[in-house]
Order: sequence, then C-alpha cells, then structure tokens
Amino acid sequence: MPERVTVGRVDVPDRSRFEIRSDGETAGFAAHHRRSGVIAFVHTEIDPRFEGQGLASKLIRAPLSAARSEGESVLPFCPFVRSYIARHREYVDLVPNEVRARFRLTADV
Repeated sequence: MPERVTVGRVDVPDRSRFEIRSDGETAGFAAHHRRSGVIAFVHTEIDPRFEGQGLASKLIRAPLSAARSEGESVLPFCPFVRSYIARHREYVDLVPNEVRARFRLTADV
C-alpha cells in the first residue's frame, strides 16, 4: 500500500463527488448532490485495496468542515456519513434541526 495519502477536500464538481487520493490514485469518494446552501451526501465508497486505513473518515471530515466554513447545511442520506456525524457530535449542527429526527440524529444519539 502507498504510504503517502493526500487528504483534503478534493471536490470534483463534474462528477458530483469528493475524492480522497493515495499516491495520486483515487482511493475513494463521497457522492453528493448540491443545491444552494445544501450538500446531500448519498454514497461513500473506499476501494477495497485501501480499506482499513481510516480513509472514509478522513474523506468525510474535510467536506463537513468546509460546509461549516461556507455556511452550508448537510443532509446525510449516506449511512456512513450519518453514522460519522452521530459519532462526531460536533457536526450534528450542520444537519438542519427540522430533519435531524429523520436521520436519527436527535439530542440523545
């Protein structure tokens, strides 16, 4: 496995996804749909050759942080993104309050 991992917001708008790369090779992606002020995450996938390295978490953390800095809301339709937000409560506020229950992101989760 390559040792060098490029982590960050690699936004590929023409493919509607964020990517994470390892040694220049696409290791995974998070597909999304965007509209004014909202990012809806629909699917996250890591190539099996790169699994077990924590890349999915690194991949999701960057666009969530960017959404915060840009004042965007997040809709975590992707089960991985939803569970990531549930485990990292500092991102729950990105999900609009009126839809948090739909994603099982209530205060007690």
